Amino acid sequence: MDYSILDYGAVADGVTNCAAAIQQAVDTASAAGGGRVVVPAGRFLSGSVLLKSNVELHLESGAVLISSLNPAEILPFPQGGDGADPDDTADGWQGGFFLGATHVRNVTISGMGTIYGQGDKVFLDKDVDSGFHECPKSCEAFRPRMMLFEAVENFTVRDVTLQDAAFWTLHMAGCRRVRIQNIMILNDDRGGNNDGIDPDCCRDVVISNSIVRTGDDAIVVKSTGPMSRRYGPSENVVITGCVLHSRDSALKIGTETHGTIRNITLSDCVVDDCSRAVGVWVRDGGTVEHIHVHHLTGNTRRYADAYQLPGAPGWWGKGEPIFISATPRAGKTGSAGIIRDVSFDHLYLTSESCAFAAGEPDSELEDVRIRDLHLTLQHQGTQPGGIFDEQPSARHIYPHAIPALYARCVNGLTVTDSTVRFVGDNEAWDGRVTELENCRRAAVELEKLV
Repeated sequence: MDYSILDYGAVADGVTNCAAAIQQAVDTASAAGGGRVVVPAGRFLSGSVLLKSNVELHLESGAVLISSLNPAEILPFPQGGDGADPDDTADGWQGGFFLGATHVRNVTISGMGTIYGQGDKVFLDKDVDSGFHECPKSCEAFRPRMMLFEAVENFTVRDVTLQDAAFWTLHMAGCRRVRIQNIMILNDDRGGNNDGIDPDCCRDVVISNSIVRTGDDAIVVKSTGPMSRRYGPSENVVITGCVLHSRDSALKIGTETHGTIRNITLSDCVVDDCSRAVGVWVRDGGTVEHIHVHHLTGNTRRYADAYQLPGAPGWWGKGEPIFISATPRAGKTGSAGIIRDVSFDHLYLTSESCAFAAGEPDSELEDVRIRDLHLTLQHQGTQPGGIFDEQPSARHIYPHAIPALYARCVNGLTVTDSTVRFVGDNEAWDGRVTELENCRRAAVELEKLV
């Protein structure tokens, strides 16, 4: 059955809080064994709504479901950070959520309508990068996640548009059997912490045929402290056929790596004006393994940030096509963790910085393979080059000449059938194709084209 929110008192004026009406429709559908809760054309403001088992939230064409920014109308996380980990706050466990569910099954969000997070009301350009208008905007207001779904089995999001998230857009924690299909995420591309899609300790996830345009990372596979303790590894994630724009990474794996992340593929995607195409981090002692990326095209570039302008907020990344990093966080001791069995092939990217793969003597990268990388190094943005960026870590950001490939502490590095072309003049490029430090079992065939 269909359950129209209008029948439960929802008002399409964009001002009245319709949370009670929407929640009643959801509860009624669930109590009946399941059904479709319909949001018709119109603008509906709402506080937090909890979806239930066997319920589909369907937004018809022309429907706009608007997230309240009033803290009194936003629910806290059902469990949230459990306080056992000092990094819970750093993991982002604050602020509450707009749409969510916990420990349910068979939940769907569908339709050609829009879920609007009002992020444009909380981000403010204070011109702290001296007129470039590229660094993250300031945010001093309350801002909830757009969505948090924890321990949901059989979860689907399809066709909808998610617009102007104020914080993380679609966060899935400990979910199983997830399909994200044909959606659009259209966020402020200078909004800090407005990640697109965050599978966190999820298993069996397919993200396909979607457009994600955001400021912070477009897609982030992670293992936060509290979710890792509850749900175990992040594993079996397929990302394919997407267009990704971010002023951080198109695909980021980490930095939260309290547990294991494995069996991740990214394929047949366009990377559009990102700070990085693919970034793989370990920082928290976890293991990242069996990561395979193929058939990407597009470009990466550097945006204005805090390195040149002290005090300005900054993005992570300086235009790297590939970034793999195992190094401790500042102030931490012991091994950062393990990264092993990572491969890239058929990448056609125009970038401002090098392919970067760097571990430490006690955290060597293991078995990194690159084949058919065709890299064009070309200055595209407003900022000078000559910067290595290993945030967040004790190494942080530091000056360094840019070769085409930089590797440090890699045990098993293979590069074959790959080319690089230097276009234009840039004092950051010293003309070297490769720079290897403390690498073992390295075989690099990277041809410099004239």
